[in-house]
Amino acid sequence: MGIKDQFQDKADELKDRAQNGAKGAKDEATHKATQRTAKPQEKSKRGPQQEQADRLRDEFDA
Repeated sequence: MGIKDQFQDKADELKDRAQNGAKGAKDEATHKATQRTAKPQEKSKRGPQQEQADRLRDEFDA
């Protein structure tokens, strides 16, 4: 395998990682937006521990 091939493989790998990272960030943002717009009844079904974990995660993300 030549140097050119090695660089091309690395470039392809980095490109794939960037695309997957962007997709993951988009999915996470969609998930957060969905949680924030959830009805209060739905949140109460989740339990106090889950709500506390959500609040901590939201504070950490801010």
